[in-house]
Amino acid sequence: MDDGTKDGKPRLAQMFSLSGKVALVTGSRAGLGRAMATGLAEVGAEVVLHGHHDDLDETEAEIAQAGGKSRRWIADLLEIDALGGRIDDLLERTSIDILVNNAATFIRQSALELSFERWREVQTVNLDAVWLLCTRIGATMVDRGAGKIINVGSMASLQGAVNRSAYSASKHAIVGITKALSNEWAGSGVQVNSVLPGYFHTGRQSPAYTDPVVQARIPAGRFGEPEDIVGSVVFLASRAADYVTGHQLLVDGGWYAR
Repeated sequence: MDDGTKDGKPRLAQMFSLSGKVALVTGSRAGLGRAMATGLAEVGAEVVLHGHHDDLDETEAEIAQAGGKSRRWIADLLEIDALGGRIDDLLERTSIDILVNNAATFIRQSALELSFERWREVQTVNLDAVWLLCTRIGATMVDRGAGKIINVGSMASLQGAVNRSAYSASKHAIVGITKALSNEWAGSGVQVNSVLPGYFHTGRQSPAYTDPVVQARIPAGRFGEPEDIVGSVVFLASRAADYVTGHQLLVDGGWYAR
């Protein structure tokens, strides 16, 4: 008789459990990154916390309070020439099952005022580092025949962000990388997807927070809170998403549908 369980556990609980998995979340010091890291830990993953400074105490404490496990990996993504070696060093110590490319930077400046040096800074962190992380860690996933990569884009992955041309270009490229790698690696058991957050309260200052026109345009009627992103990331990291790849999951309160 089918009692809706498997090995004594509900099937869905097994599908969403990340017990025994190791997840690397870049940019996990605060905001969406901290929420993602804590959420993955709550469903069983051991989380490798990343920052470019060793200032991850609050995220580490939050995970410990939730009963999860974490460790740290400190690497400056802007130091791109050294990044490949830093990733290789990490992979010598641990096997990464889930990669969440969350770290990003942006510059709010008009295209006519933006210097090429600042343009390159944004592309280095938001695009070059993501490609290195995907390919170095993805190679080990392909070899094992299993793995999950979640690239964090933005509404700017689908729209032109005013006075953020460098950011918009990098986030459009995130969708391209996601689609291309998903095509290359799906047959090897590796799923590559992206989540595209809308307007979220992340602790950063933004003129959007005090702009009534922006909030009125969001069908949900509010800005997102970091916890609103967690379910999407856990789903894409889990066995429940084994047949989902190359997808862009909008988490925007309905902004893009309007």
